[in-house]
Amino acid sequence: MTATDTTVTSTTPRTAGTATAEALRAATAVVGPARARHHVDATGTALPLVRSANVSMARSRDVFGVLRPRTVAEARRVVQVFDRFPGACGLQAISTGHNWGLGSREPAHDDVVTLDLGDLTEIRALDVDRGWAVVEPGVTQGRLAARLAGTSRMLNVTNSASTTSVIGNALERGVGFRAQRTDDVLGLEVLLPDGELVRVGWWPDATRHTPVYPHGLGPGLADLFVQSDLGIVTAAAVRLLPRPQAQRVVRLRFTDAGLVEAMDAVRGWLVAGLVDAVPKVYDAAATNRYGGEAGAGEFVAHLCVDGTDRTIDTLVGLLVDEVRASGAFTEVSAYEEDRDLVDVDVAHNFAGDPSSNDAVFAKTFGTTPAGLDESGHGWLFFLPMVPMTGTDVAAAHRLKERIATETGVRFGSVVHVLSTDYADFVMSVRFTAADRDQVHAALDLAHELFAEAGFRPYRLDVDHAAWVDRLDPDPGARALLARLKTALDPRGTIAPNRYGVPAR
Repeated sequence: MTATDTTVTSTTPRTAGTATAEALRAATAVVGPARARHHVDATGTALPLVRSANVSMARSRDVFGVLRPRTVAEARRVVQVFDRFPGACGLQAISTGHNWGLGSREPAHDDVVTLDLGDLTEIRALDVDRGWAVVEPGVTQGRLAARLAGTSRMLNVTNSASTTSVIGNALERGVGFRAQRTDDVLGLEVLLPDGELVRVGWWPDATRHTPVYPHGLGPGLADLFVQSDLGIVTAAAVRLLPRPQAQRVVRLRFTDAGLVEAMDAVRGWLVAGLVDAVPKVYDAAATNRYGGEAGAGEFVAHLCVDGTDRTIDTLVGLLVDEVRASGAFTEVSAYEEDRDLVDVDVAHNFAGDPSSNDAVFAKTFGTTPAGLDESGHGWLFFLPMVPMTGTDVAAAHRLKERIATETGVRFGSVVHVLSTDYADFVMSVRFTAADRDQVHAALDLAHELFAEAGFRPYRLDVDHAAWVDRLDPDPGARALLARLKTALDPRGTIAPNRYGVPAR
């Protein structure tokens, strides 16, 4: 590669030293020159690449190379190469790099080489009868969902674009329409920092059927590689959910004044088994932003009911009777026709079909997901968990309103009711480059206020990686993680991520 198209334009760029340059040259011999981006100057020193855009407008870090292997075997050889150069930059693995709103493909720390696994796109195995698939990091939710169309199984999809990685989102503890994505992980194939390839959790047996049971015997090891920098995941066995014979989505509307009572009612219906999947509750800002319609101070809830062709009308009728009896809601509709974009999108996603998500992106940003990072738009997420009570959800909404009052930045919110005990309180904001500093200051305040209330985030953006130490309930746990990192990665072959221990 030439300096003109890959290096920063500063006259005094940072450098990564000769060890990184030597590792990059050796790794390029593995993947081929067309699949490696880096620049080594005349003195044999690696220079950082041109800054890439990210829709969060997070601070750009120094990335000294990008390597894009075609196979797991090539990825393994790249890891072995970097393990031989302990002074080189660590490897930052990405899947499709579509971690929008949290930094996209941007690393958490400076001085990394990106190992882009987006071309590992094989669906290695699929068993519809038993409900599992083995996929590589470049397999997107749109592709796997389409493969399952017309079968008795479906994928637990998210509200993100069809081009997002199944594995990448699951390892980030992303939230699907049927459960948190981590719950779908049955087993993982992992490259350890020395290049050893191991499989942890449940994995299909080529010679016989075994129960699809992820916990196995002894300590569970799969969770070590969720939000982790202890290894690089090259494949995952993921759970495929039974497809209901019939499904209906019930839409409810309510106002600020009824928030506590409405959320407690939703929780009660989950306890009673009247509601399936993950109830979603949009505030007015989120509803209108994503293509729906809501008045000021209005909330729109979408509840999924599964059944058979014979029972679906009865089940929906029971829920609608409960809604009306509660008195907390201003409108109830078991919608099938004349739906807005949010209604259509939610119904498709509950059914395991993320294909309409891209239309929401187009409505929200006026661009396709593929062009989002370079579009010039800003988009930022804050993702705390809150206890699933009406009182706690209302408290989170008050904090969001306080942020709007103090900073002038109004986040929209979507509550994902993940269980009867906790909910994901997704806060997002769309902004322009001119508002970048104001919006990021509002995000800083959100971290402060929600942490003080006990509502800790379950995912972090790249600019708030340092918060992981502040938010951990036991410093001893962080010390244990540091010991594990030292034991598994003594040479620093894998770069620290947002949740890892600081670089030595």
